Amino acid sequence: MRELPESGEFVIGTVKKVEDFGATIDLDEYKDFKGFIHIAEVASGWVKYIRDHVREGQKVVCKVLSVEPGKGVAHLSLKQVNEHQRREKIQEWKNEKKAEKLFEILSEKINKDANECYENFGYKLIEKYGSMYSALEKTSANEKTLEKNGFKGEWVKSFIDIAKENIVPPSVEISGILEVTCPLPDGVKHVKEALLKAESLKDVVVQYIGAPKYKMTVKASEYKPAEEILRKSAEKAINYIKEHNGKGEFHRK
Repeated sequence: MRELPESGEFVIGTVKKVEDFGATIDLDEYKDFKGFIHIAEVASGWVKYIRDHVREGQKVVCKVLSVEPGKGVAHLSLKQVNEHQRREKIQEWKNEKKAEKLFEILSEKINKDANECYENFGYKLIEKYGSMYSALEKTSANEKTLEKNGFKGEWVKSFIDIAKENIVPPSVEISGILEVTCPLPDGVKHVKEALLKAESLKDVVVQYIGAPKYKMTVKASEYKPAEEILRKSAEKAINYIKEHNGKGEFHRK
C-alpha cells in the first residue's frame, strides 16, 4: 500500500459512517488514512437527505481535494467523479487486487515469504512499471521485458509463467481507409493482389467497404507499432498497384 494520497487523485474506499454533515470513508489503498466527504461534495445541487446518496458499507470512488497528513485525513469529493472515471478506477483497483494475489502465488511457488519477495524484487517491479499489474501485463506481452530491464533471479521464470497464464496482454486497434484502382483490362486481378499485399503483414485485416475503398485494421500491443504496421501495409498495396498502372491512397481514420 502507498502511504499518502495526493490532491487530484482518484481513490476507492468503503463508507464507514454516514452523518448529517458528511460521510467517513475507509480508504482501501491507504491503511493509515481516513477519507471524509462533506455533504456539499456528495452530489451536485442541494442534498436534503445524505443517505439518499451514500450508505454504510457502500464502495465508492472519490476525488481527493486535499490531505492533512498530521491528522491522517483526506478530504474527498464524490460529485466530482464522472462515470468513466469511476469505472476506470474500479477496474484499476480490481487489477491490483488480482496482481497482489498472483504475487502471493509466485511467493509460494518459489518457497519464499511474500514480504521477503516484495523487499527483494517486488517493490523494484512496482517502481519500474508503475504497478504490479502493469509488470505482469508487460511481461505477458513480452517475456523479455524483465531481462531488458535488468531483473534476474530464480523468480523470473515463475513470474513469466504466472503472467502468461493469468494476464491477457493489452491491445489497441487502429484502422484506415485504403483506396486502390487499376484501369487495365485485368485491373480487378491487380486490385485483389494489392489487397493481398496489404494483408501479408501480421495482424492486418482488410475489409471491403465499396470500391475503390477498403478498411484496413491492425491490432497490436501498443499504438506506435500498430501505426507502423498499418503504414507499411498500406505502402505495400500502393506500391504494387502503382507498378501496374493503378492509383492508390491511404487515409488514417
